[in-house]
Amino acid sequence: MKICAVELKSNEAIVCLLSQDNGLFDIPQCRTQKFIMKDSLDNTEMRDFQFAFKKLLEDYQVDAVVIRTRETRGKFAGSAVGFKLEAAIQLLDGVQVDFMSNNDIKQKLKRNPLAIDFRDTGLRQFQEAAFTTGYAYLSK
Repeated sequence: MKICAVELKSNEAIVCLLSQDNGLFDIPQCRTQKFIMKDSLDNTEMRDFQFAFKKLLEDYQVDAVVIRTRETRGKFAGSAVGFKLEAAIQLLDGVQVDFMSNNDIKQKLKRNPLAIDFRDTGLRQFQEAAFTTGYAYLSK
């Protein structure tokens, strides 16, 4: 199974591709690590984001998208742009979208700790939350 793990952070959608086959994890190369949006998304920009995101999923033959959930209120609440991006991803035709809370991720990582240090994955530091979300999702 190949997934695209997403962390939505202010006006960015940070992505990490992961696959698992017979218990082995693979992190395929990806042409983009994040989508950055303007703070005021108009219809055209939202459609462009949806098109680019769907094209990424098709090009890399992704089976599912998993999004790390964010708080809706309080100090760590997600931004309005982030929630718009989340809706744009959810509304993609033919795409399975699942969510994982921080608590679920912590529980999965406790039961299935990472076998390697994140710095050895070859990913950028800002992709760590997306990576751990994807790893926890695939560690069912």
